[in-house]
Amino acid sequence: MYPGGHVLIGIALRTTAVYLVILVGVRLSGKREVGQMTPFDLTLLLLLSNAVQNAMTGPDTSVLGGVIAASTLLVLNYLIAELSGGNRRFRRLVQGQPSLLVHDGQVIAAHMAREHVTMDALQQALREHGIATYHDVALAVLEVDGSISCMKYDDISPTASTHLARRRILKKHE
Repeated sequence: MYPGGHVLIGIALRTTAVYLVILVGVRLSGKREVGQMTPFDLTLLLLLSNAVQNAMTGPDTSVLGGVIAASTLLVLNYLIAELSGGNRRFRRLVQGQPSLLVHDGQVIAAHMAREHVTMDALQQALREHGIATYHDVALAVLEVDGSISCMKYDDISPTASTHLARRRILKKHE
């Protein structure tokens, strides 16, 4: 016996509510690439998925109820992606903004703390970019996808009219 229309609409509404709560929770938990997830992050993700399963489908364990919940999640994910692509303000709300971690060879401790980035993680990113120390970094940015991008002074065009370009020239003459 298949569930009635009101039951299926209830599943879709509960699934939407759970999706939005999880989206906000993930957004508030900070930026991190999937490859950078710790065992604690993975455990949390698995437990969250199990914890919200019943909240989405309720007592309905039918295949159709599961299909409605899954379809609702896919549609919501598509809609969020579409809105993010076309609306900068909404994209910043959902995805966040890049955070400056190092500027002109100086670590910005407040930004590191706010984003939960450790010095070990920053130093790992610098090594991955072939940079020995943060003192050699013009800019290091925690991107919205959780990766850390770095620019050495040599990466900045000498014709750029910024203080970092002038610093690049000064470092060359040291």
